[in-house]
Amino acid sequence: MEKRESLGSRLGFILLSAGCAIGCGNVWKFPWMAGQYGGGGFVLVYVICLILLGVPVMTMEFSLGRAAQSSPLTMMKKLEKPGTKWHAYGPVSLIGNIALMAFYTVVCGWILYYFVQFLTGHSAGLSFGPMISNPGLNVGYMAATVVIGFGVLSLGLQGGLERVTKFMMLALFLLMAGLAVRSFFLEGAWEGLKFYLVPDFSKIDGKVIVGAMNQAFFTLSIGMGSMAIFGSYIGKERSMMGEALNVIGLDTLAALLAGLIIFPACATYGLEVGAGPALLFNTMAEVFNRMEGGRVFGTLFFLFMTFAAFSTVLAVFENILAMVREMTGWSRRKGCVVCGVGIFGLALTTALGYSVLKFQPFAEGSAWLDLWDFIVSNNILPLGSLIFCLFCCNKFGWGWDNFVREANTGNGMKVRNWMKPFFRFFTPVAIGVIWLYGMFTFAWK
Repeated sequence: MEKRESLGSRLGFILLSAGCAIGCGNVWKFPWMAGQYGGGGFVLVYVICLILLGVPVMTMEFSLGRAAQSSPLTMMKKLEKPGTKWHAYGPVSLIGNIALMAFYTVVCGWILYYFVQFLTGHSAGLSFGPMISNPGLNVGYMAATVVIGFGVLSLGLQGGLERVTKFMMLALFLLMAGLAVRSFFLEGAWEGLKFYLVPDFSKIDGKVIVGAMNQAFFTLSIGMGSMAIFGSYIGKERSMMGEALNVIGLDTLAALLAGLIIFPACATYGLEVGAGPALLFNTMAEVFNRMEGGRVFGTLFFLFMTFAAFSTVLAVFENILAMVREMTGWSRRKGCVVCGVGIFGLALTTALGYSVLKFQPFAEGSAWLDLWDFIVSNNILPLGSLIFCLFCCNKFGWGWDNFVREANTGNGMKVRNWMKPFFRFFTPVAIGVIWLYGMFTFAWK
């Protein structure tokens, strides 16, 4: 296999890691979950989960990747004590990343389709239902997502992934800030902001807490090694907790900005905020079709959505590619072709899941997308995060001293010894309890 690649700069590391975190989870899933779970109360619990659970787990994941200098497939094998079986996590990580792309590439294709329709002036009559039930449209735009993603990765880590992601992330925040300012001046902005930012504590229950934790892990892409791979590409100049806070800060900013764009617009035009997954597509398309200058603002909105979605696609594709190349020794370009074909084939289940491959895994109305999302969001992300906690904080794993030594190498915020009980007990227990509650209350049928 070729010599291991590395990132060219700290900024590249932060923006790539943030790009992996910032994506459909922030700008598609977070707003509709906030809408369905009561607005401000959900947002508050979500932010608490990011701080109490996200920061420790991301610090651990970055540290594991940098210490092992390998992909998630083999990192625990390199760090575990002889005779232990922590390396069983490796294949689960690969499965999780692939399962994520089995539906994420299709959602990215939907966003790309809406961008094209607004750009070309064909936004009138756009509707979520007809779009997802059109097999040719779904397969075509999903295929475009896969080709573009692996096409960028084939250019190399620094020349392709790092360069493109830097541009997309900077453009993303500029577009989001501009659209958020535009939403502030809409007639019903205050009502939308009140729903979004003022907690209604009566609406916070167990389901809200489970949803907020799963969303926090989903949006940060922690628990399945997506962050570990970028930790393995960076040097020892900066400590890992400080970098985790930088990435989580950017991720939270993106999610909050998405809500600041969407909820004032919904309140102004009297549109349903609890529309679920269709919120972004049906509701926002109607907003821009009614708004003066809506074609321009709609084009910009779905352009930033496209950048957000592709930033995660590129990051997770890189993770999958790195693991496959470690197993096979393939060149980057050969790995891109084979992985691209494989993910395209698997994503056909979601692309055709609302038309010719209908499948109801859970309650009425569920489809392939819900199955893949359940595997990733409800299981692999929280359970993978639990494994990181146990591995990093206990003698039967990598151990607290080894973890802290790696996490604290370099300049920046350090993991302190007083944090040990929090990292070792509170974080894993909280994850385990919330996961179990989620399994007992899940809408199986």
